Amino acid sequence: MTKVVRRILASSRYFIVVAVLGSFAASATALVFGGLATVGVILQAFGGGDLLQKGAVKVLQAELVTIIDLFLLGTVIYIIAVGLYELFVDPGLPMPGWLRITTLDDLKERLLGVVAVLLAVTFLGSAVTWDGSTDILAFGLAIGAVMGVVSLTIALMARAHAAPGAHAPPAASPNSAAPTAPVGRTGQPEDV
Repeated sequence: MTKVVRRILASSRYFIVVAVLGSFAASATALVFGGLATVGVILQAFGGGDLLQKGAVKVLQAELVTIIDLFLLGTVIYIIAVGLYELFVDPGLPMPGWLRITTLDDLKERLLGVVAVLLAVTFLGSAVTWDGSTDILAFGLAIGAVMGVVSLTIALMARAHAAPGAHAPPAASPNSAAPTAPVGRTGQPEDV
């Protein structure tokens, strides 16, 4: 009975593939839609002949910021898809070093970084389209407070990873070879 339960629990990690595929499809949708929207904005900007019309620059700015926001959202969802896949299905997925996710904390750190940028772009979009009718200061302060918490969380997580003993390699035996150069964020040895 115990072997059956263990096998079921060990195999259940593959249910995460549903979340991975759903996240990947959502990411692809956001990125492709953003690409098509970019083409539409470019055609509208240069095809309409209204480049010098009053307010045209502000409208273009708003549309471009909205597109960047969409690209960032697609990126966040992609990082979720890749991170979940690496954590639950295939930790050997060939990814650049900055996107290698080995723990849930790694996934959270990457997401928090992109969320901070997403919040900044969201505020930028609101500032660009602001017509004075709403209280943008309150909105800016709210986003600033959230970004402060996100930044503090990232700093505390980085500090926890840098703490002695956090993710430390196993102690070397007395018969082991001389220590090698420290490895940097890129995965390459650093000069000491």
